Amino acid sequence: MESPAKKEYAIFEQKVKRTVYIDNISPQVTDAVIKTALSQFGTVVSIHFIPNYVEPSKIPRCALVEMAKQSEAEAIVSDMNNYPFMMSGMPRPARARLAVAEMFDDRPIKPGRKIKCRWLDKDDPDFEVAKKLKQLVGKHASEASFLLKNQLEEEEKLAKQQAEVLKANYKKYEMIDGVLADGAARRLARHYNFNVLDD
Repeated sequence: MESPAKKEYAIFEQKVKRTVYIDNISPQVTDAVIKTALSQFGTVVSIHFIPNYVEPSKIPRCALVEMAKQSEAEAIVSDMNNYPFMMSGMPRPARARLAVAEMFDDRPIKPGRKIKCRWLDKDDPDFEVAKKLKQLVGKHASEASFLLKNQLEEEEKLAKQQAEVLKANYKKYEMIDGVLADGAARRLARHYNFNVLDD
């Protein structure tokens, strides 16, 4: 008979298979936006945003999205990797991949797994390896932060351009609407022998 711990972990593993990890999401994207965007693939069961404690709040976000079926999760990953998938109209295509157990902060303890931690003395042969790993992680974090800053600057420029184009198009629409409303279009049409349709 299966132990309760093994049963709990087996249920969790099924949940992991139905879950998609989505990153590069705009900070403006909410649960409702994700649910609406992904409901075309199937039933969204739950959405959990993964908090970021080390970078500014305006950075891209990431989330774990649980679907009702594994096939729905796989369809999301396939589509989002083959086509640009925008959420909330931001100039940032979201990315997706299947989730893994380590991404969940509420995961149960894997039966039979043991973790050992120990402090390293300077005389320990593994000390230098650990030191190099620590330096490498710091270097990687600095590079990632720099690239992220550049990406955000580019996105802000693009968002500003989009806002300006939208404003210009709205002004054109207002001008056309005004010309049609005050009868100037009909007078010009009569003058130049054009037919103007009301629709």
